[in-house]
Amino acid sequence: MNPDASPHTPKARAYWQLIRGDRPVGTLLLLWPTLWALWLAAEGFPPTELLLIFAAGVWLTRSAGCIINDYADRWLDPQVERTRSRPLARGALSGREALAAFVLMMLAAFGLVLLTNTLTIGLSLVGAVLAATYPYLKRHTYFPQVYLGVAFGWGIPMAFAAVQGRIPQGAWLLFLANLLWTTAYDTWYAMVDREDDLKAGARSLAIFLGDMDLLAIGLMQAGFLTSLVLLGRQYHFSLPYFICVALAGVVILWQFKIAALRHREDCFRAFLSNQWVGLLVFIGFVLTLI
Repeated sequence: MNPDASPHTPKARAYWQLIRGDRPVGTLLLLWPTLWALWLAAEGFPPTELLLIFAAGVWLTRSAGCIINDYADRWLDPQVERTRSRPLARGALSGREALAAFVLMMLAAFGLVLLTNTLTIGLSLVGAVLAATYPYLKRHTYFPQVYLGVAFGWGIPMAFAAVQGRIPQGAWLLFLANLLWTTAYDTWYAMVDREDDLKAGARSLAIFLGDMDLLAIGLMQAGFLTSLVLLGRQYHFSLPYFICVALAGVVILWQFKIAALRHREDCFRAFLSNQWVGLLVFIGFVLTLI
């Protein structure tokens, strides 16, 4: 047996870190909007097969996204305090090994999509392009956070396509809500690295916004909550949904309380807390669609 096949070897640990197996928050942030869409499209508990396909697909595509992100950033990560210990940055894995893992995970994700319908398969190809190109934006534009919002929300039209065979207006309203939310929380994330990114010559929305960052995040989060309220009114949701959206708003207000001074650790805590925002909104969907 190859000793490198053991889950306790340095090589196996490096692959686990490469796909962020030790940091599941990113998977949750991608999973929640996908589950919102599945529940809304199915008007309740979605078909078990589709639930399993999309849950596994979220894990695979998020892992693949982390790989291609680190591959694209292998010039930047050694210069950033938070990322210099990543496998590619410290030389634990080669670029070729990372690309091979990326291809395998994307092929596995595409294999899952082939179990759905033609519209979903077509949308998945767009999603693959989004996932593969996102990491390169920080070299050329200040808006990678917006692009990530599109990429992280692409599971929403895919979920509707898989369940209903079409993409109704409500799906795009939910997509807009997620776009605003993802852009907002990823701006918190970018604020953690802002000083290092400036020194390294990378770009981000946090750098572009400067002192207007908190105001912009506030406006995006307000747009996110407003979109969810409009969605609830469009679908005639019950009171528990709106209570959950309000509780999500309380968590968002808490983010501003702890990160108002823009300290790195506090901005990172604000970012992490969005997993609870996503959970609360999901609970709202479940309660109103029972």
